Amino acid sequence: MPATATRHPATPRRTARAAAALVLGLSAGLGGALATAPAAAAHDRLVSSDPAADAVLEQAPEQVVLTMSAAPLGLGTQVEVTGPTGVVSTGEAQIVDETITQALGGERPAGSYEVQYRVTSSDGHPISGSFTFTAEAAAAAAGAATTAPTPDVVTSSPATGPAPATESSPAADGDADALADVAADDGGTSTGVVAAVVVAVLAVLAGTGVIVARRRRRG
Repeated sequence: MPATATRHPATPRRTARAAAALVLGLSAGLGGALATAPAAAAHDRLVSSDPAADAVLEQAPEQVVLTMSAAPLGLGTQVEVTGPTGVVSTGEAQIVDETITQALGGERPAGSYEVQYRVTSSDGHPISGSFTFTAEAAAAAAGAATTAPTPDVVTSSPATGPAPATESSPAADGDADALADVAADDGGTSTGVVAAVVVAVLAVLAGTGVIVARRRRRG
């Protein structure tokens, strides 16, 4: 004989218990899903800055560098730095990987500076924030350089008159006289040699004439 299932009539107490159990089960499942959600769903954030927030520096820097948790998008990224005399940030912010560099220029006196930034995160969501730092001394204007004055160079014009005569030294005069004496000696020697040769030739001719004349007489 088959067993007959016994059905208990639903009561308000049993219905409330079942509903409570269902709510607890759904809450546990939803909580677990939220706890295991990927971290990529979070927006980018500012990790660090140079100067750091609330830093006290000897003088105002030449640039402000922001480091983000991920590389931001270039579109819409702005960094403005304001000092005691007004805005000192100059040019556009430069983005390299996760860093954003903003140049500072002009006069940067001692005092408090505020950095305000607006960055487009890697997922396209805009994020913004601000912080301050303090400079104890003024900084010179960017690009200013102190150069020593150039001395005047006086260029003398060349003399237009005749060149001064050069005095000869006694040694040079002695050398010239010696050369003249040698030349004179050479000339005299040459003339004496020529004269001696001529005399010798005449003597030979005369002797030959005498011999011939004697032979003729004998013959």
